[in-house]
Amino acid sequence: MSKFDKSRLPSRHVTEGPQRAPHRSYYYAMGLSEEEIAQPFVGVATCWNEAAPCNIALNRQAQAVKLGVKSGGGTPREFTTITVTDGIAMGHEGMRSSLASREAIADTVELTMRGHSYDAVVGLAGCDKSLPGMMMAMVRLNTPSVFIYGGSILPGRLEGKDVTVQDVFEAVGQHQAGNYSDEQLAVLERVACPSAGACGGQFTANTMACVSEAIGLALPNSSGAPAPYESRDQYSVASGEAVMNLIAKNIRARDIVTRQSLENAARIVACTGGSTNAGLHLPAIAHEAGIDFDLADVCEIFRDTPYFVDLKPGGQYVAKDLYEAGGVPVVMKELRKAGLIHEDCMTATGYSIGEEIDRVTGEADGKVIYSIDAPLTKTGGVVGLEGNLAPEGAIVKVAGMEAQHQRFVGPARVFECEEDAFAAVQKREYEEGEVLVIRNEGPAGGPGMREMLATTAALSGQGMGKKVALITDGRFSGATRGFCVGHVGPEAAHGGPIGMLKDGDIITLDAIKGELSVDLTDEELEARKADWKGPRETIYASGALWKYAQLVGNTKNGAVTHPGGKDERHVYADI
Repeated sequence: MSKFDKSRLPSRHVTEGPQRAPHRSYYYAMGLSEEEIAQPFVGVATCWNEAAPCNIALNRQAQAVKLGVKSGGGTPREFTTITVTDGIAMGHEGMRSSLASREAIADTVELTMRGHSYDAVVGLAGCDKSLPGMMMAMVRLNTPSVFIYGGSILPGRLEGKDVTVQDVFEAVGQHQAGNYSDEQLAVLERVACPSAGACGGQFTANTMACVSEAIGLALPNSSGAPAPYESRDQYSVASGEAVMNLIAKNIRARDIVTRQSLENAARIVACTGGSTNAGLHLPAIAHEAGIDFDLADVCEIFRDTPYFVDLKPGGQYVAKDLYEAGGVPVVMKELRKAGLIHEDCMTATGYSIGEEIDRVTGEADGKVIYSIDAPLTKTGGVVGLEGNLAPEGAIVKVAGMEAQHQRFVGPARVFECEEDAFAAVQKREYEEGEVLVIRNEGPAGGPGMREMLATTAALSGQGMGKKVALITDGRFSGATRGFCVGHVGPEAAHGGPIGMLKDGDIITLDAIKGELSVDLTDEELEARKADWKGPRETIYASGALWKYAQLVGNTKNGAVTHPGGKDERHVYADI
């Protein structure tokens, strides 16, 4: 007999009673016993694929999760979903698939769970959009849920120094400038990435891995160990056991993901110098639960959170170093010292975040994790901007920028897409003091909201990073430097003011005041909008990217594609 009462669990629809005999025959065909069919069914969802090292270890880890589910009295059912890895998609048309893949991941996990009536989910993800996509599915379904990160890549070694894929991207710029030979590049590219795992810097993957712990969906310290470490398997087993405990206690994803836990998650992004992409993903996760938590809310927390964890790209260290210094639990302990953590939030362990922090014995090492009393900077290094050019807000990373460079006023030079801007920058067809405007790169207009890494890297390579500013309705990579404002909303394709700009319009960017404005009257902007010819046509007139462009909402609320928790009429877990 199962120790779990299935009368309220979704899997009763496929396992219980005479009418489900055909369904049970399928389970017997896969070798399940009568006892296993009577137990709760746990979806073990992985983003395993052979696209990149970020995902290649997830297959192994999923097997360990299944052992944990079985030892806890559950029946695991493994399934996979897609991943688009930004490192491979970067710098070409493939980047359009990246943000859209987040929705596809959430949707396919939902459909698989619904179609087979699974009772709970353990989700494994390795790269960029797969982490928020998996967490969005958990909150949407509202089943007992545990998230586990696949782990980071080990750093490579070259001439006695740690190297990462970031060094390879930068070496390409040096090569183009004639300062790095073909032979040197050939050596670097072969040693930079020596193992499975996601980028070791605090880019989107590690940022969202830290979020998974801070928000409570992942077990404490589970995101830290690098992918090749066998200890990751122990966290995987523990995650399988943990989800069975959540089923027994009926603790669901929305008991864990609350407004307060989202604020905890934003704190961890800020204090680790994390990716601006969290400004998209946290509102999207909130949206699944019907919680109001938009870009402005994220930026408000960024503004008053000290930055005290010295991670690449802005700092010196990688994820492995953070793990060896005590990981996210020690960072959370520092945040609590300053009263910046909501301690009552529930976690996947069944205990509150405060109770989990009470168990942390480690302390800040002063090298990777600084004391919160002596931070690297007093703010999180990311600022929200608003004004008549961005009525729905925009975001800029100012970590490492001197105060005198945080205000910029200059004439616009307008480009209709990233390729046009990159070509102009390569030919130096721009002037010092200008504000480069790249529009039609938002979620709908791109489509896909690409990262503008090629253009910003080229500007930095020319030594012009501080001499021009750049604004876009697209996104920026974590490796971007200089006064580069992204997420400008509404985007051009939705009729936002960025779509009405002309060459020579005077633009003011002020990260100290939080302003992004253009020196035009409301009447002039309205007149230009009346003359606007509508969204720029793209070559994506059918297929997944066309569908995404039709459905996607504004950037401020996370670029989501459905009404979310506020409009739902049922919760899957109660079916």
